[in-house]
Amino acid sequence: MAEHNDKGKRAEELAAEWLKDQGYVLRAKNYRYRHAEIDLILEHGGLLIFVEVKFRSGTGYGYSEEFVDFTKKRLVIKAAENYIYEIDWKKDIRFDILGVYKDRYENFNYRHFKDAFY
Repeated sequence: MAEHNDKGKRAEELAAEWLKDQGYVLRAKNYRYRHAEIDLILEHGGLLIFVEVKFRSGTGYGYSEEFVDFTKKRLVIKAAENYIYEIDWKKDIRFDILGVYKDRYENFNYRHFKDAFY
């Protein structure tokens, strides 16, 4: 696997742990539907939450939320619609972006953008 893929998977693991520490319940990781993938699906406060995780080793080229373009959003929404249908979810949903950043001291930091798109 390419190094950037390894970093992305590691960021997803860290993000899942961080969200669980915040009280979220993990329902699925790397859910795939056709050409779309949802990094994390969690439940919190009666909501089903679809999370796109983005890793940045710095902010020199921009923040994570800037790298989730229109096409990616549409793919995530399409996959979410299928997941909702599969599990027969009847409550509210939300789409979040979670940026995972590594600072110069090798510490991980998080920026959570709730209700980032739909």
